[in-house]
Amino acid sequence: MEKIKNWVSERVEEELEDYDSLSVDDRVISVIVIMVFPLIAFYLVAHQLFSTGFFTATFGTLEAVLLYGSLIYWIFTCTVLLCELIDLSRDVDSFGGLIFAAVGFAWLSVVFPFDFAYFADVLPETLRFLVQWISNDIARLLLVLGFILHLFLAVIAGLIRVGVRKELAQRKITNK
Repeated sequence: MEKIKNWVSERVEEELEDYDSLSVDDRVISVIVIMVFPLIAFYLVAHQLFSTGFFTATFGTLEAVLLYGSLIYWIFTCTVLLCELIDLSRDVDSFGGLIFAAVGFAWLSVVFPFDFAYFADVLPETLRFLVQWISNDIARLLLVLGFILHLFLAVIAGLIRVGVRKELAQRKITNK
């Protein structure tokens, strides 16, 4: 337990070192997410519009909110981050977004309202090989891994944010 506390304390110190600046990595990742995630959303919407069979009868409103909501959450936090509202972005990410995504991945892996035999159907014939290899089993595995990763990140990010907030409050009291 002491090793975990020390590791979190080190991450808190690292975050406080460049607290008000946005790293190049954060900027690049944010731009990539903002560019790629809408394409993923449009790809999924195309499946719905053309009734390809990718979404099964169990894909309802809740599943749509969880699937598209996770994409929107990432786009939102990255946009906020690029607007240099760093605190807001980190708080939304740590105290809601990661948990929302973890719940979404968990629910979608349990209900699994997809049939990946049809996943490539909205692509031109020459590009279908890019996603044809994804089977239902691989997709389920990816959803479970996404759940585990997001849950882990939610806990770690929450601990770091609490540590940062405490340290900033302590510094504010000391500077008075």
